Amino acid sequence: MAARRVTQMYDRHLEPAGLTITQFGLLGHVALMPDVTIGSLADTLAMDPTTLTRNLAPLVTRDFVRSDADPSDRRIRRLSLTRAGRQALNTALPLWNEAQQRLADRLGAADAQALNALLDRALASLEPA
Repeated sequence: MAARRVTQMYDRHLEPAGLTITQFGLLGHVALMPDVTIGSLADTLAMDPTTLTRNLAPLVTRDFVRSDADPSDRRIRRLSLTRAGRQALNTALPLWNEAQQRLADRLGAADAQALNALLDRALASLEPA
């Protein structure tokens, strides 16, 4: 329930940019990983490639992300951020920062830092063997 509440808060903050927190995260990762394959991005995000493809679909439709066949293996799709995608990300970034600050304010700085540290440790502990 806490995760849903946090997601709702971020989604409300990002609404003026026309993005959800999931879409914002995907844009950010594609921006940081130019020409990433769907499989590599799915691994990075600990997502199923099918779920990732479904989540990317609105971003491709809105021309924020390009999905092109790899020249050496047409079965592999490579992702890149478009100019519109970069603009959407730049518009959303200050809104995301506001959401980050609001979360820290609501939790308190010490609890927010402790929560982030605990989540980082949990993620590392839950890595597949």
